[in-house]
Amino acid sequence: MYGRSESARPQVAPLPAKKKSRKPAKRASTRPQVRPRTVTPYLAVNGATEALEWYKRAFGAKQLERQLEPSGKLMHGTLKIGDSMVMLSDIFPGSDMKDPRDTGGSAVSLHIFSKDIDRIWKKAVEAGARVVMPLDNQFWGDRYGKLADPYGHSWAFSYPAKMSEAEKERKREEAMRMMSAGDRPGMGSEGSVDRA
Repeated sequence: MYGRSESARPQVAPLPAKKKSRKPAKRASTRPQVRPRTVTPYLAVNGATEALEWYKRAFGAKQLERQLEPSGKLMHGTLKIGDSMVMLSDIFPGSDMKDPRDTGGSAVSLHIFSKDIDRIWKKAVEAGARVVMPLDNQFWGDRYGKLADPYGHSWAFSYPAKMSEAEKERKREEAMRMMSAGDRPGMGSEGSVDRA
């Protein structure tokens, strides 16, 4: 081996290309493969098909799934709002799910965080959402507000606001005065809801 030139070294032949598998191709599912996040809200709605269309109009949601039963009720739907998923269905006899309009309101608020918060808010209000707390710069530094959709579900909206420290302090003092008087900031007197 010593003293041999590079050209005298044995040449190694490339490995043959891998043969393609002869296994039959997997049959494509008729159901789209939707992979939800670790935690995904699932809304119960009387009139879920109508609600699905409303969320598309109001929040720019994209429909990923829609499964109807023969009567036309929504058995299951999946929407994507921004980078998040929301699932929903009609409420069927025997279900433990309750429509928030039948229980006096929702115990949960869905939260939309977006730099386009003003545009999304305006679109939702124009589509028929009810203002619960007006969208405004808050003392903690976010532009924040709350809406109720026509189906009784609560939605919060926020994004960091461009505020000076002086403005934050003024708003904090105002909020603390209201809370001391028994009022909630942004809610009007005695916790009443502001309307659009």
